[in-house]
Amino acid sequence: MQRELKRQGLKDNSPITVGFVGNPNCGKTTLFNAFTGAKLKVANWPGVTVEKVEGETSYEGRPIRVIDTPGIYSLTSYTIEEIVTRKCIEDEEVDVIINVVDASSLERNLYLTLQLLELKKPVILALNMMDIVEERGMEIDLHRLPELLGHIPVVPVSARKRSGLDVLMHAVVHHYEEGPQGVVVRYAPQMETKIGQVEAALRNRYGNMDNLRWHAIKMLEYDEEVNKDHPLNLTGIVDYSYEKDIINEKYDYIEEIIHECLFNKERQAAMTDRIDELLTHPVWGIPVFLGIMALVFFLTFTVGDFLKGYFETGLDYFSQGFLAGLKALGASPWLISLLVDGIVAGVGGILTFLPNIFILFLALAFLEDSGYMARVAYVMNETMSKVGLSGKAFLPMLLGFGCTVPAVMATRALATDRDRRRTILITPFMSCSARLPIYVLFAHMFFREHALLVAYSLYLIGLLVAIGVAYVVHKGAGGEEEDDALLIELPEYKTPNGRTVAIYVWEKVEDYLTKAGTTIFIASIALWFVLNIGPGGMVEDVSGSYAAMIGRFLVPVLKPAGLGSWQIAVALISGLSAKEVVVSSFSVLYGINNINSAAGMMELSQILAIQGFGAVNAYALMIFCLLYSPCVAAIATIKRETRSLPWTAAMVGFQILMAWGMSVLVYQAGTIFLG
Repeated sequence: MQRELKRQGLKDNSPITVGFVGNPNCGKTTLFNAFTGAKLKVANWPGVTVEKVEGETSYEGRPIRVIDTPGIYSLTSYTIEEIVTRKCIEDEEVDVIINVVDASSLERNLYLTLQLLELKKPVILALNMMDIVEERGMEIDLHRLPELLGHIPVVPVSARKRSGLDVLMHAVVHHYEEGPQGVVVRYAPQMETKIGQVEAALRNRYGNMDNLRWHAIKMLEYDEEVNKDHPLNLTGIVDYSYEKDIINEKYDYIEEIIHECLFNKERQAAMTDRIDELLTHPVWGIPVFLGIMALVFFLTFTVGDFLKGYFETGLDYFSQGFLAGLKALGASPWLISLLVDGIVAGVGGILTFLPNIFILFLALAFLEDSGYMARVAYVMNETMSKVGLSGKAFLPMLLGFGCTVPAVMATRALATDRDRRRTILITPFMSCSARLPIYVLFAHMFFREHALLVAYSLYLIGLLVAIGVAYVVHKGAGGEEEDDALLIELPEYKTPNGRTVAIYVWEKVEDYLTKAGTTIFIASIALWFVLNIGPGGMVEDVSGSYAAMIGRFLVPVLKPAGLGSWQIAVALISGLSAKEVVVSSFSVLYGINNINSAAGMMELSQILAIQGFGAVNAYALMIFCLLYSPCVAAIATIKRETRSLPWTAAMVGFQILMAWGMSVLVYQAGTIFLG
């Protein structure tokens, strides 16, 4: 009734609410971005969009509210994504459904389409990635396809090239006025009889309902245990668990559609299969993944270091010029120290690592958008099952190589609270980009020609520790191997989209710059003050400062790990605000401008050598930074996602203890074997 009233008020320019619904990797979020201008996370693997996101657009002056829903394969409501999407489109909120499908994977996408048509809401089929269909030599009969779907609008679009967008919005307005239409799948006589029985039972118990057939089909799809807690409980009245029969009959109809509408698909599918023979091989799949990640870090170090040299030179000129300008203005010594030794040294030292960060995220963006990252989850499925998790849990862990915050949020895509908490526990062990400056600095200072290998080893150790912790937790709970089948889309390989890659990289660079201008800026100022103020006020010798007092308190604890210096203790504490701050803290603590330059690293290594700090100490320090508690932003996210402060506090304590134990082990073993 409300939708009918809205349609009658169309002439009053009332807004139309459009819901974008589709499988993961169909380009739904990219299409949403094209309409709204929003710059969201877009990646070619499942589980990235885990919340409903809204935006606004218009067509010929008519306001249109756009909702981007999580990528799903079905409306059966087993996963968080399905629950969010189904709730959004079932209620009166959504007027028109735009079902975005990957036209190059039409068969897989149409199952959701048939479910949406049963909702009896206006549905428009947006055939996305039509440019890829043409590149691959495939053809879709755009006349026969709408006929087989009950004459719903079928609009070819390309979110990447921003083509077909006006036609799609025109269809929204026109189809909204007409109301729902489309095919209703007619099942085999026996199933139609069963649907009729459930419809009658629902009518007898609840009276007239909107879309009675839809509810009857959904009831038949669930098993009896699920229906006990279902709002429309018919336990004891009808039989359940017909989901497989309903799925099979839908796919029989989809096969008919594909046979009549899609041509020349075999060639591209064969190419994808040939590539996957290597990339998803049960034996070679994991070594190939490790090799690809090694290449990523090789580019991060070689190309990144080449570009970093220019940043170091620029920072050196800026620092010298800034210092000269302050002296010319007659600034007081304490202000010069705060600005040059505190802010410029702290923030500037971090900015010189920007090229390494840029290359890392550029490489990851190419891997994501090409379709490879989904294969990693598939390859890791068997390994993850041995620790009580599915391969899908590896996706948040992969996100952890970028940032722990979105990685923790991505655990919402997992089916159970147990899986989410276990994955959250181990995800911070992945080396996020904030740790990269630490690895670059100390690997170059103490390992030189082996710097790349040392840094890469830390990424592998983080991965191994995460899997090991998951295994111990799983066995401690008396669990067996995870035997649930992994349902994950392996999209066909495609050339990464330049705009999508650019959005992804810019988001990460912007986050890094924002952190440098806020968290690291504030941390550098705070650190300068605690280094220059003691119980008696301003101090000339930092050994009498509050920072030194705090650091000395922790020295006995850190000494077995080869980190028995109060400056290192202070740097590690400051790293809780953001891991990059560990590097800026060394710069401020030891008064070294442009710490990442050759001269800066030489000066720092000489100071540390006097304190007895060598290569083994450096590796123990990097191990500690790899494993100890994530930054405060990640901790806050974990608290929000788990809704448990005690669990979050216990996790932080466990990770600090793990970092201390592993760094002690590395330092003591290294000291024994290396003398």
